[in-house]
Amino acid sequence: MTEIVFIVEDDPNGGYTAVALTESIFTQANDIKTLREMSRDAVHCHFPNEENRPRRILFKK
Repeated sequence: MTEIVFIVEDDPNGGYTAVALTESIFTQANDIKTLREMSRDAVHCHFPNEENRPRRILFKK
């Protein structure tokens, strides 16, 4: 896998959510900058082996 795509949506309770299209990865944050950081952290946790980790993380709103 060379990339992973997250769909970013406004959270009804405030802030934003990000859901990966092809993996079971979900995160949320109060602002977009933090959401991107948390999504990257989630990808690193989901793919602990760097060789298997996607090289690009894309965000679509």
